[in-house]
Amino acid sequence: MAAQPAAPPTATTATARRPIRDLPDELISQIAAGEVVERPASVVRELADNALDAGATQISVRLSAGGVRLITVEDDGSGIPQDELHVALRRHATSKITNLNELETVATMGFRGEALAAIAAVSDMALLSRPAAQENAYALDARSGVLRPVARSPGTTVEVKELFFSTPARRKFLKTDATELAHCIESVRRHALARPDVGFAVWHEGRLVEQWRATFVPGQGDSRDALARRLSDVLGADFVAQSVALQHRAGPVTVTGRAGLPDTARARADHQYCYVNGRFVRDKVLSHAARSAYEDLLHGHKQPVYALYVEIDPARVDVNVHPTKIEVRFRDSREVHQAVRHALENALAVPRAAALGAADTPAATQPGGAGNVPPRRPPVQPWQSWQAQTAIPLEERGHLVADMQALWGSGKDPVRAAPRTFDPAPQPAPDAATPLGIRATAPPPPAIDPAEHAPQQPAWPLGRALAQLQGVYILAENAQGLVIVDMHAAHERIVYERLKAQVDSGAGLASQTLLVPATFAATPQEVATAEESAEALSTLGLEVVPFSPKTLAVRAVPGPLAQGDVVELARSVLAELAAHDASSVVQRARNEILASMACHGAVRANRRLTLDEMNALLRQMEGTDRSDQCNHGRPTWRQLTLKELDALFLRGR
Repeated sequence: MAAQPAAPPTATTATARRPIRDLPDELISQIAAGEVVERPASVVRELADNALDAGATQISVRLSAGGVRLITVEDDGSGIPQDELHVALRRHATSKITNLNELETVATMGFRGEALAAIAAVSDMALLSRPAAQENAYALDARSGVLRPVARSPGTTVEVKELFFSTPARRKFLKTDATELAHCIESVRRHALARPDVGFAVWHEGRLVEQWRATFVPGQGDSRDALARRLSDVLGADFVAQSVALQHRAGPVTVTGRAGLPDTARARADHQYCYVNGRFVRDKVLSHAARSAYEDLLHGHKQPVYALYVEIDPARVDVNVHPTKIEVRFRDSREVHQAVRHALENALAVPRAAALGAADTPAATQPGGAGNVPPRRPPVQPWQSWQAQTAIPLEERGHLVADMQALWGSGKDPVRAAPRTFDPAPQPAPDAATPLGIRATAPPPPAIDPAEHAPQQPAWPLGRALAQLQGVYILAENAQGLVIVDMHAAHERIVYERLKAQVDSGAGLASQTLLVPATFAATPQEVATAEESAEALSTLGLEVVPFSPKTLAVRAVPGPLAQGDVVELARSVLAELAAHDASSVVQRARNEILASMACHGAVRANRRLTLDEMNALLRQMEGTDRSDQCNHGRPTWRQLTLKELDALFLRGR
């Protein structure tokens, strides 16, 4: 006969109620350790924090089995006196703070007094230390409490063996040794990026795997140069070469560091480092501010790379939010958000073409500068290119454009210009202040030897246009070699920035009233947001008003988006307004609308441009913010240096 299934527990069969009682100290410590010690990297982080607070200038981390079997952190800091070693292992014992005022203005890395006690609760730990004024060093075994004299130079060594040996269930959640080692190295890397005045070394199984020497001595040299060298050592020389420096101050907030160029964006957000008063943090305010600054510069879902250092009065930030101290809370998150965003936007706005104008001509471009490379022909002067173009029939050259509106593509047939006539006096080339559709007559070949009497040519970073390729790309020549420009993407950015400037001047976005208002069922939060943010919605060209206690009506939308899904547009904007600061949402939504307008208004592919128009477009790019990427994050131009061209044709080999 089949066994009967067990009956479910009832009130009568349930376990009897347990009385409330105090937990044993060891169990309390193990519970606290679960918050502080997640994996070996957590131990490395906490011990490195203590070493930095002790004034260490050199920190060495030695690991075995990815830190599971052994973690040893040595420093040359101030050390712990003999009579304080036992106290150091007690819960909530610390030298960092003594009262509430110090807690609210804490400037040290550690302050909770939990790390050593938590680590000792889940491992076999020993503490060795010697202050400089103490004759001998002493070692304390955390498990037995035995204190004995040992030999050691001034400083502290913390030795952690068999992590989680007392909590086997926690040990099962650890990954492979290689994975845990990678997390430990990343923990040290985060400290190294914040303290260029401290040297760091990481050893694993007796082998040196990472080492970053101190690049700054207080009172000697420039701290910004030292930070750049440390960033180069830790993140690679390519990061410094392909990033821009940050230096911005807004009220009580100072933002420094380096921001990676949009071309260096990655698929994952694993190269984003944010520090607040020297402490590595993960904060939504900072990450959102950085993402907002890169919003119209990145393609798709790419993630930017950066190292941001925020300095703020300790009283204006709460670091006592999470046991691991990796989260913070700002008293005024808006001022921090605006400071970080403006710092990044200002640094990224400068066109990279400006760097080309200041760069010297590579050695390979000089005669004999690349080994056996034969001397190059003298560069073609502008008058020579324009003279060659005058031999092409007008119908094949394209049409002159008298103003920007004609290049935007109004749908009307462009007016054909009369054939050019030569002028005895050479005409100046277009500059940054000349409209895109300048009218200039092509200068004739000079009657004198151009090699001896050629006028001094301005150093234009993007060079001079040579031709148009397949109606899509502009080919130009500069001192470094060949410049290839995507004319639609470049003009799209120019139009976009001009539209933003127009709106910023107070013109606003025109809205279109719907013949029949679109209604939709709304949540109480959406109704409240629509009522509270009526002014922000109006700035965006939206009019969303309550139709009933549970229904909203969309009466007006931005003109360019009138044919889209107005209900979905209203819902998305309301959600953004509810989640973030109204001003940032307004600006982001406004930029999306303007980007759509600029995309439709920019010059299209297969539009034939004259050399004058191409040169004018290049000059506009050099003077337009963020002209290196279009509104969708695609690059607008690329440089092929003479060295790269030589390599393509095996010259000099």
